[in-house]
This record gives sequence, structure tokens and C-alpha cells, in this order.
Amino acid sequence: MPKADTAAQARVLTDIPNIGASIAKDLRGLGIQTPADVAKMDPLQVYEALRGPMGQRHDPCVLDTFMAAHAFMQGGPRQPWWNFTAQRKALLKTQK
Repeated sequence: MPKADTAAQARVLTDIPNIGASIAKDLRGLGIQTPADVAKMDPLQVYEALRGPMGQRHDPCVLDTFMAAHAFMQGGPRQPWWNFTAQRKALLKTQK
């Protein structure tokens, strides 16, 4: 399935670059149902919220994915999730 080129084109979660069926399911499980919800979410809070249902923290790359999806839905360009790794590492350092 082709991904959206702009936030305005995203109609369902899996239209967002980097969001596949599994991540979309995780997001829906946390009450994030639409691309508009992704635009409003706090990626770190959503990542931390996965700990409850899953009983453990997800791979940190999931946070990169959430950050990439959020940035895209905020009007940013399509980027691979790994472009957010350095930003995630800096963010997590401030959380300690």
C-alpha cells in the first residue's frame, strides 16, 4: 500500500509513513484512532503507555517510529524512522 506524501493525504493510521499494521494496532489499543490523533499525541507518552498493556518497554526504535509519524502529521516531510534516533537518544537522556 502506498503511503501518504503529506499529512493531509493520511486517512487511516497505516497511510502514515513508518506505520504498519502492528504499530497501528498498538496505537489503536492506546486510543489513538486517526492520523489527526497522531498529530496531537506526545510520542514519548505514547511510547511509555505501551509498557502497561505489554508489561515491558518496547524497543526504543518504536519511539523513533512514533516521533517520525508525529513529525510527519505535524507537516514535516516523509522521513525514515531512523532519522529520529539521535533525537530520541537526546530526549531520553533528559528523562533520566
